[in-house]
Amino acid sequence: MPTPPTDAPASSASTPSRRRVLAAMAAALPAASLPVLSSRASAAPAAAGLPGGGDLGPHVLVFEPATPDIQGTLDEIFRRQESAQFGDGRYQLLFRPGTYNGLNAQLGFYTSIAGLGLSPDDTTFNGDVTVDAGWFNGNATQNFWRSAENLALRPVNGTNRWAVAQAAPFRRMHVKGGLNLAPDGYGWASGGYIADSRIDGTVSPYSQQQWYSRDSSVGGWNNAVWNMVFSGVEGAPAQTFPNPPYTTLDTTPVSREKPFLYLDGADYRVFLPEKRTNARGTTWGNGTPRGQSLPLGQFYVAKPGVAAATLNAALAQGLNVLLTPGIYHLDRPIDVQRPNAVVLGLGYATLVPDNGVTAVKVADVDGVRLAGFLIDAGPVNSTTLLEVGPEGASASHAANPTTVQDVFIRIGGAGAGKATTSMVINSNHTIVDHTWVWRADHGDGVGWETNRADYGVRVNGDDVVATGLFVEHFNKYDVEWRGERGRTVFFQNEKAYDAPNQAAVQNGSTKGYAAYKIADGVTTHEGWGLGSYCYYNVDPTIRQDHGFAAPEKPGVRLHDLLVVSLGGKGQYEHVINGIGAPTSGTSTVPSTLVSYP
Repeated sequence: MPTPPTDAPASSASTPSRRRVLAAMAAALPAASLPVLSSRASAAPAAAGLPGGGDLGPHVLVFEPATPDIQGTLDEIFRRQESAQFGDGRYQLLFRPGTYNGLNAQLGFYTSIAGLGLSPDDTTFNGDVTVDAGWFNGNATQNFWRSAENLALRPVNGTNRWAVAQAAPFRRMHVKGGLNLAPDGYGWASGGYIADSRIDGTVSPYSQQQWYSRDSSVGGWNNAVWNMVFSGVEGAPAQTFPNPPYTTLDTTPVSREKPFLYLDGADYRVFLPEKRTNARGTTWGNGTPRGQSLPLGQFYVAKPGVAAATLNAALAQGLNVLLTPGIYHLDRPIDVQRPNAVVLGLGYATLVPDNGVTAVKVADVDGVRLAGFLIDAGPVNSTTLLEVGPEGASASHAANPTTVQDVFIRIGGAGAGKATTSMVINSNHTIVDHTWVWRADHGDGVGWETNRADYGVRVNGDDVVATGLFVEHFNKYDVEWRGERGRTVFFQNEKAYDAPNQAAVQNGSTKGYAAYKIADGVTTHEGWGLGSYCYYNVDPTIRQDHGFAAPEKPGVRLHDLLVVSLGGKGQYEHVINGIGAPTSGTSTVPSTLVSYP
């Protein structure tokens, strides 16, 4: 079905974009009494003094089937969060194993819902986990920052609705029916990501412009708009790009599922799934998943207000870190020096570097896991926001890579923020599994220089794999890949809307900076299902020479590329380098290329 531009305003440059924050609706709401079971775990003293384990805090709500008025509590959280796009509220909803009848858990911003079983089927809803877009007049393109994990759903009407945009993962879910990825009324939608999930019925994207599904099982897939990518998905449609635009890999080259919290009897533990090579299907369909289980006593349970020095002390003494929901202001980086350390966030825990520091730095060590948090740039420019490995990192981590999963980065929107380069991957073999790195195009503190951010993701390490790479709106290169043997499965991009004129984006003799730039010296690189869109609403005459730039080397191979001019606001001359037809007019029809070279 035809769809309008991804983020396009209704009319002129002076009109707010359709991702405009409704600031008045995001005002803080008064606290309400929320009935909830205790989320306390026994604290285990550690040798150096900081305790492990402990209370998960007031914004982690834990339910069991006998909890009174679960629906009322869910509705109250949704009332607070439905339109609070740049608000301060953060919530993690946890459900003990069992069966829950007649629930509809509607999810708003910064709300994560998860079961506490070792398998999704341990926690069953005879009901739904719903994301819709009533708050935004049926437009789902701003349904960011929410997640569902580790639950089985038996939808009331047979189909669950999950109408999301970026940064809204659907992980480790079992839908005993169908899954609808569009809002009520089939309005605009721009998502999305599924991993380690089983949908017994048909997935119906309808108006979803792009989507990536990994290591899952589906009963069928209904349609495609611009870019639908599958890797390791049982039941996925066959490879047919560009008509329909399905990109299908039989397996995922390298993957490792996100860590998750679960209950072992009365005790909280964190499960760390093992790495898989050439994976296909879920990790949990044939019994107990493979991996390592850690007691919560091996985690420092952090609360908002904790000093970065305390987090670093916990890591240094051998604890991992569990970030409970809230906003954490940092005066120095969280410094992860220890192999196999875990930093896991709940409820979109948010890190804000206040004085231009890097929010998180990881040493060049094996097996670090970063998962489930948001980094929000501060008002003082940060040279980087996340660094995996120091500059010049050279060790091999093939057997035990670092993983970055559901770690999202934002520059502007919640207030003025700046960063020169948002995410830098220096360590070899790192897996970046689902990220949205976003220079805000709406909200507070937004403007070509106000939330200046030249580069989104820079990869210097070798053998890095990205699965589900969403990077948008940077002033220069959105992705710049300098390492050897890199692989990307699915890329979604929009160039910055707000470039004031052609000169502002001129890259020497080249018109515009490529969305995805492979450095000239790279000899081996491969990517599948890569899309870039432009919407230059301030100056619609801006031209991009290409969406993608790559050296002409036999080892550099890209599959299923597309560029789109959203409503004719700017145009691409080519898809990659000087290859591929230009976009033209206002039809918002992709220009595609099946393979490069």
